[in-house]
Amino acid sequence: MILRWFASSWEVRLVCLTLLALLASIFSERAAAPLSLITAFNLTAYAAGGYFGTRTALQQLRQGEIDIDLLMLLAAVGAALIGEWHEGAILLFLFSLSNVLQEFVIQRNRGAIRDLYQLYPEECTIVHAGQAKLIPIREVNIGDRILIHPGERIPVDGRIVTGTSSLDESTLTGESLPVDKGVADPVFAGTLNLQGALEIRAEQLASDSTLARIVQLVEEAQDRKAPTQRLIETFGKRYSTTVLIFVLAWLIFPPLIWGVDFRNNFYRGMVLLIVACPCALVISTPVAYLSAITGAARRGLLFKGGAFLETLARLRAVAFDKTGTLTQGQPIVTDVHSVADISQSELLQLAAQIESRSEHPLAKALLRAASAQKLALDSSEALHDFVNEPGLGVRARLGEHSYRIGRVPHLADLLPIAESLSATYDSFCAAGKTVVGVVQLHPAQRWLGLIAFADPLREDADRVVQALHDRKIQVAMFTGDHEIVAQRIAQPLGIAEVHSGLLPGEKVDRLQQLAERQAALAMIGEGVNDAPALAHAPVGIALGGAGSDIALDSADVILMGNRLSLIIDALEISQRACRVVTQNIIFSLTGIALLIAGVFLINLPLPLGVLAHEGSTIIVCLNALISLLLVPEIRRKRQLAT
Repeated sequence: MILRWFASSWEVRLVCLTLLALLASIFSERAAAPLSLITAFNLTAYAAGGYFGTRTALQQLRQGEIDIDLLMLLAAVGAALIGEWHEGAILLFLFSLSNVLQEFVIQRNRGAIRDLYQLYPEECTIVHAGQAKLIPIREVNIGDRILIHPGERIPVDGRIVTGTSSLDESTLTGESLPVDKGVADPVFAGTLNLQGALEIRAEQLASDSTLARIVQLVEEAQDRKAPTQRLIETFGKRYSTTVLIFVLAWLIFPPLIWGVDFRNNFYRGMVLLIVACPCALVISTPVAYLSAITGAARRGLLFKGGAFLETLARLRAVAFDKTGTLTQGQPIVTDVHSVADISQSELLQLAAQIESRSEHPLAKALLRAASAQKLALDSSEALHDFVNEPGLGVRARLGEHSYRIGRVPHLADLLPIAESLSATYDSFCAAGKTVVGVVQLHPAQRWLGLIAFADPLREDADRVVQALHDRKIQVAMFTGDHEIVAQRIAQPLGIAEVHSGLLPGEKVDRLQQLAERQAALAMIGEGVNDAPALAHAPVGIALGGAGSDIALDSADVILMGNRLSLIIDALEISQRACRVVTQNIIFSLTGIALLIAGVFLINLPLPLGVLAHEGSTIIVCLNALISLLLVPEIRRKRQLAT
């Protein structure tokens, strides 16, 4: 892509023309060619080298602003006025070359994201009425069934209808390990099918896929400026005006007042105009943040602007949502307590059979637990009179027996509960677990037992919280659950500040109170009921996972891999980006100061001043590109390879 850009770029062609005209002028002059020919070569070098700079300078002048391009053009024209055509042409050549290299860095950053478009297959095979047909992916409609062979990439977001396989999702999530997928599991455009054949049902158009939204979000983020960048750009414009006024004063007053030789003074003024120009300073910040945003996106981290890199780099407090963020967000069966003449496995099997038609998360947990124990479930046709009573539970008839599963206090109102069973229920509740009871209503009324559920911690939650503590970052937890459940999660993680029983609006209030103590604050949630808090936080981080529309829309930073440990990666990337910005700013300011001193102390010649000035611009660009994009990308590829 970069080679094609170089071959087709008008900027590159004009730089080459500038160099050729400059060399032709030098050789013509040494060969004592006619003055008209030498002048023609000089004018060609000036026209080619100054074309884009002149256009940009005129645009800025129309807006009443003086920019770097104008300073460079004035210096080149000044060199020509005192007969230093070659040095002026060298200035324009190096300035144009520097701009081309800056554009190369920007294209390299944008290309790293746009390369994701190459992950789309151009065509895919749809299955209709038993017939397979190859069509362009832009013609795929929602609901179409698509056949995916091993080694093919998924063309659109969808869900598996038939087949099982392992998918490489590293392009979206940064996760190096393949992910096992089966029937009803979601799949995402651009991911690679490694093993079995799959048939998926399209749930998004190609233009609305997760991959397409990622590219759009990153490109929008690259255009959003961080406070440091805005400050430097404002400073650069005012500084350029100051430099121009100072140089004009330098050209006028020394010859008039002190009788300094005008030509030598003018020459030194042109050198000063060049070396004082803040090119490297102005480009130092945007190129660093651009590289950081692009590199982070390749690792499954989406920053929606450089401002959030800066805030995360100085982060002092983090507020976690509990459910789905610190926990897995998917309840599991932790305890099965049976009574009467029924065993624990029989109770679990019975409850799973009754709940098989329910969509409640606890019902799904029962089915997973029964499947894990390889408990056979009777055909759903044996289940009759199934009724779901929201907030209370379910009731159904299985064969000749009728059952009810639901909240224990409600069932206790229908059928008195034994004291021993009530004590077990109290112990489960004291441990912060959710408990349901199972009773038989016909032919006899009796309690069969209790089943307890809990939402387990994420595997990396303790490591992430400890890493934050090690960085002296304050950690708080927000949750809508009651205090007992909240403490069950917070205590093992070492989270002392816990706010429980919060509605979404109350989370915002607590967040604002925390922000009064710590301005550099991030809220981390899973992007659904946490949307108000994510929107109000200085930095909202959504642990949304690939394909979560709410996460993509509501947060400032998105962890596409649905891995909590990516938060630490986000902190490291933001801190590294700010270090590079600091390095670039210090280097740029130091370079300007040394070059200005060289003008007055050692009569710095124009070619050397031009070379040092443009070289510093190239150095800050390469520092950002190598430190924030190329080196992390090499490490990521090595990780994926292993």
